[in-house]
Order: sequence, then C-alpha cells, then structure tokens
Amino acid sequence: MERANTMLNQINLNQDFGRSRKVCVVGAGRWGKNHIKTFADLGVLAGVVETNQDALLSLRKQYPDVKLFTNIEHALEHDFDGFTIATPVHTHFDVAKAIIESGRHVLVEKPITMKSTEALELKRLAEQNKVNLMVGHVLLFHPAFRKIKELIDNGILGELQYVYSNRLNLGTIRTEENVFWSFAPHDISLFQYLTDSFPQVIASSGAMIIQDGLHDTTITTIKYPGNVTGHIYVSWLHPFKEHRFVVIGSNGMIRFEDSMEGKPLVFYDKGVVWQAGKPQARDGEVSHIDYDKTPPLTLELKYFVDHLDGTPVEIANAQNAVEVMQILEGATESLMKGQDQTTVKLQKYAS
Repeated sequence: MERANTMLNQINLNQDFGRSRKVCVVGAGRWGKNHIKTFADLGVLAGVVETNQDALLSLRKQYPDVKLFTNIEHALEHDFDGFTIATPVHTHFDVAKAIIESGRHVLVEKPITMKSTEALELKRLAEQNKVNLMVGHVLLFHPAFRKIKELIDNGILGELQYVYSNRLNLGTIRTEENVFWSFAPHDISLFQYLTDSFPQVIASSGAMIIQDGLHDTTITTIKYPGNVTGHIYVSWLHPFKEHRFVVIGSNGMIRFEDSMEGKPLVFYDKGVVWQAGKPQARDGEVSHIDYDKTPPLTLELKYFVDHLDGTPVEIANAQNAVEVMQILEGATESLMKGQDQTTVKLQKYAS
C-alpha cells in the first residue's frame, strides 16, 4: 500500500494529460453525471451510454462531440480505451463482463456486484483478458484519508486501536439494496486501507422500517487482528447529514468531518496513560491538519485514465473489491440471523 500511496501522490492534474485516451461512461444518472463532467474536464470523455431519451438530449447539447449510445453493445463496437459503469448495481456484473471480455479496462461503481462470487468472477476475467478492473471506492483517493494513513504509517498515532464511521442522512432510499450496501462500502474500503488487514469476525444489527427485507439503519462491529475494532453506523433515515470518521491510536486521535463546512481534519494529542497502576486520561493539544483539497473523484478518475496503458492498478483494484464484497455479505448474514446470533466469522478468498 505504501507504493500505492507514492503513486497516488504523483498524480499530475495537468489538463493536457492523456489527450489520446478515450473513455466511455455507462450511465448518466445522479452519479454518472459526475463521471461525465470530470472526464470532460480531463479531456478524455468520448462516449456515453444512456437509455433515458431526455438525458441523451441534454447530453447532446452539452457535449456535441461525444458519441451517444442507448446500449453497451453498440458502444463496444467503437475504439474506447476504457469504460466506467454508474448504473444500478444489479446491472453491474453483466455490463462489466461484456466490457472486460472485449479487452477494455473498466471502473465499476460501488458496490461492484450483488455477490462476492460475481466480483471474484470479474477479477478472474480481468486477469484472463489482461485488463484493469477498478471499483469506485472513491474515498481511497480522498486526500484527508491519505493524510490519516500517512500519520498512522509514520507512528504519529501510535498503535492503531479503534476506528469508527457515522454515515447518516435523509437521503436516497434504495429499493434494490439496503443502507449498509449503499453507504458502507466506502467505510469498509477505508477500514481495509487503514488496517492493512482482513476482518476476523463481524456483527451487525439494524432496523427495517420503510421496506420489508431492506434495512434502513445498521450498526456494525468489525474485529481485526491485533485487537483493532471498527464500528460503522449508517442510516438514510436521519434528520441531518453527518459523515464523521474517527481514528483512535495509543498516542493520539483523529477526527474528520466530511459533512461540515471546510471539512476539518483534526488531531487530538490525547490518550490514556497508566499512573500508580490506574489508567488516566491524558489531555493534550488539539490541532487542525492541512490537506490537499483536490476532489477525490478527480483523483480517482485521473488514476483510472493513467492506467489505461495497462499498468496494473494498486488502489481500489479487483482484490479490494472482492474483499469489500465479502465483508458486505458477512454483515448481511449477521443482520439476517438476528440479535441472538449476530457474530459471523470471515475467511478471505485467496488472491
């Protein structure tokens, strides 16, 4: 991961990069529009696949030189170097499979598929066809989280002990996936990134309020090797938006508020010391940490374009996608077992 950080830090946002590259976006919905705009800004947007006619008319006005398609089959007949997929999750596997088998690189938005076995199959196909498969775990590219990882790796926080994330909002309520599958992939990918490990057990509980069979709020505990614990609280039935991420170490603590103005990253020189055989709170200084404010989506998509030459991706790659899917499934198994039997042991697929 250190090598991946070094590569990410070398990303150059020069607008003249990759002018010869051609990228096609599949899906022009809420998040797909962000892909389209970012690739256009980077100078590599060459095609869009979208079934909604109103959306196609709007795209034609905005991007008159971009090729538009109503299905992936026609898009695959053109010479695009890579594709990104921002369609409903139940379509991801089939669309990504077609792109990979055509020999093109692809980035699939999260969650990559509906099943870890499907993610594993896409990984196998990508390796067989010698193409890059990325997943849209965009927060792995967020400069604030890269700064947190740097502080952990440099020993500033001491031994990593505890990580928790609150991702709450009165937001888009899905009908094809529960709140954990919709919100938590970002946090799971970050937990994997910060701990450099794979969970041993997971326990999750929640409530199904709006729709039978789909949880609207969940609280999940993830146990990692080395007595590191993570908590994830997600809800799309919350009166206000809160994206809070906290990391606790033996020598210090960090808080990142992604939903607050200015998105502060704060270091607390606090911890626990033992005095006369008793634990005592150590209360030190609080300081704000500066970090690069480049949008993480720009860094993510730039990274994808930089690897359209076939150089293997090391951030948000296929292995990362498979591991996150396994954890999502473990949490779902725990949720469906109920309160009396919530702990699920996890075993990582061989890479």
